Amino acid sequence: MRIKAAVTKEKDAPYELVDMEIQEPQGDEILVRIQAVGVCHTDEAGRRGALPLAFPVVLGHEGAGIVEKVGPGVTEFQPGDPVCLTYASCGSCGPCMEGRPYACEHMNELNFFGVYPDGKHRLSWKGEAVSSFFSQSSFAEYALVSERSAVRIDSELDFAVAAPLGCGIQTGAGIVLNSLKPGFGASLAVGGCGTVGLSAVMAARLCGCSRIIAVGGNESSLQLARELGATDTINRKKTEDLTASVRGLTENGVDFAIDTSGNEGMIRSLLNSLTYTGTIAIAGGGFQLCMGSFDLGARTIKGVSEGDSNPKGFIPKLLEAYRQGKFPVDRLIRRYPFEDINKASADSREGKCIKAVLQMGQGQGSLYLEESLCETGDFSGIAGGKVPPAP
Repeated sequence: MRIKAAVTKEKDAPYELVDMEIQEPQGDEILVRIQAVGVCHTDEAGRRGALPLAFPVVLGHEGAGIVEKVGPGVTEFQPGDPVCLTYASCGSCGPCMEGRPYACEHMNELNFFGVYPDGKHRLSWKGEAVSSFFSQSSFAEYALVSERSAVRIDSELDFAVAAPLGCGIQTGAGIVLNSLKPGFGASLAVGGCGTVGLSAVMAARLCGCSRIIAVGGNESSLQLARELGATDTINRKKTEDLTASVRGLTENGVDFAIDTSGNEGMIRSLLNSLTYTGTIAIAGGGFQLCMGSFDLGARTIKGVSEGDSNPKGFIPKLLEAYRQGKFPVDRLIRRYPFEDINKASADSREGKCIKAVLQMGQGQGSLYLEESLCETGDFSGIAGGKVPPAP
């Protein structure tokens, strides 16, 4: 089947819309006609060659659309079903069998190595195999994914709202709701006010945290954080001692902290801002942290993969909270036509939008965030084929 896709021909190359071939769905695969897809900083890491992907590659891993065809082994979906796409997992390892696909023992190769679970490709261009991303490659009119990677959504839901829940938003919300699970009245600090950080802020408000401190680098994103539930904000660029600023807002430090930047200075400051028994979750990829003489005390440092989320159950819960007006994810979104993928990527990279979403057609709504800014993730520590945890 011939489709249009945004190919990245080589490291650091711009996206180029070309016609290529996609195979028919096999086994448990579904063919999805993409209606919207989020642009994530992990896509940028792939484009820059910071992940072990062979070029050419079709990136994109936050797709949403309509099931067009199903493979012979599919049991959960049928043509016409609206779905949101998410990360790939094997379904047969210990963690997957226990309902923890985010801890899949094959997470890295299924999502970052450019091939499908059978080790083969599904896309080809000019007779050449094209690498995939997250076993999905949704920067295209159509995407092939395992039914494990799809979540059914309501037909009336705006695809542009659903798409980014597949990775960035479920990561930020999941860190709070699935991993840290702060109790009512707890205090929490979030480092970084991009998609992941602001999703964590909204989730912390859902949990009933009494103090939610957002740390960012520009006033626009900090203002949005306040509107989304932050009780306090700190501009890191205007603060000489970030730890003192955070601790100054609490009695003995914060109970929980989340870093979404991958910046060692931010991580160290947040660690020092914790109570003696506090916990920090680190979501940023590609960081290096030298503990030195740091007194860890009884604190906990926690890594998180995809928000420790089982998407089949977690994404519908987030969408229900959105419908109830309790999780206003639409406030993060700026929409772009698919043809403007390079502008969307640049705006995301340069901090001109929180969450860029590409649309293949007209969405069901017109929710825009006209003048938002965000901080980009730092993947500078990823090199030599070292694969980060799924963001």
